[in-house]
Amino acid sequence: MTIHHHVSDDLLLAYAAGSLAEGWSLAVATHLALCPHCRNRVRAAERIGGEMLEALAPDAPVDTSWALVRARLEAARPAETSERVQPAVGATGRDAAVLPEPLRRYAGGDADSLRWQPLGRGAYQILLPIGDGETRARLLRIPAGKPVPEHGHGGRELTLVLRGSFRDGNQLFARGDLQDADASLTHQPIATPLEDCICLAVTDAPLRFRKWIVRLIQPVLGI
Repeated sequence: MTIHHHVSDDLLLAYAAGSLAEGWSLAVATHLALCPHCRNRVRAAERIGGEMLEALAPDAPVDTSWALVRARLEAARPAETSERVQPAVGATGRDAAVLPEPLRRYAGGDADSLRWQPLGRGAYQILLPIGDGETRARLLRIPAGKPVPEHGHGGRELTLVLRGSFRDGNQLFARGDLQDADASLTHQPIATPLEDCICLAVTDAPLRFRKWIVRLIQPVLGI
């Protein structure tokens, strides 16, 4: 598995600092469980941040980003698990679960054992228990070869592919790839034909659908 779309620097640094809201932290931790490259980036950020802070005089001005890293590094070890969702690296290849930890714990099982809520036209979702009051997280299952309704964004949306793949314009997103969308993007991703695409989607504002019929049922579906 080769991952081409990674966590942005701002998310990675905030994750290392323990300052991300729970939903964003879940998306980043799940990506880290699949991506050795980004696990190395987190370790490097923590190491470099610690070295820089050790070299500062006690009264020296500290950049805000590194102040967050310092808070993360100085926290007691038992409190770390409550500050951010932790990745867990498991089996790979055919033995790998569709939903790696920590996501599988949030969902209550692996993808094929869950009760999916129908969204219509063969698509399904599962709302995940996020308690930060800032973000919403869900699993989405899009049927092979089918598009999601065209939409924009009222804020940020992270979409992490867990099974299958989807195309968005000229870009392909497969297992482990993370798409980071904001209010400037209007798009209509399409699942590739070989198998259903299962994703983790995290948002901090409702999506902005183009079709009125989707907007009509949007509050009922919680999207």
